Amino acid sequence: MNQPSEVNASVHSPANTEDSAAAVPAIKPQPSYVKLAMRNMVRKRGTSIYHFALTTVGLLTVLVGLAYLTR
Repeated sequence: MNQPSEVNASVHSPANTEDSAAAVPAIKPQPSYVKLAMRNMVRKRGTSIYHFALTTVGLLTVLVGLAYLTR
């Protein structure tokens, strides 16, 4: 493994200034949590629809149950 000091010395040496700019790839920011969640939902379409339906039925059951108990 390269030590951090070795890596920094080779990248920032005066002889490699032009080459290092072209050789180092641009750092992309990490995707947001929402973007990752949406991508995951598209990949696992059936599971997402099943969980959404299950959540909807559960929420409606709780609301109807509370309405019945507090009438």
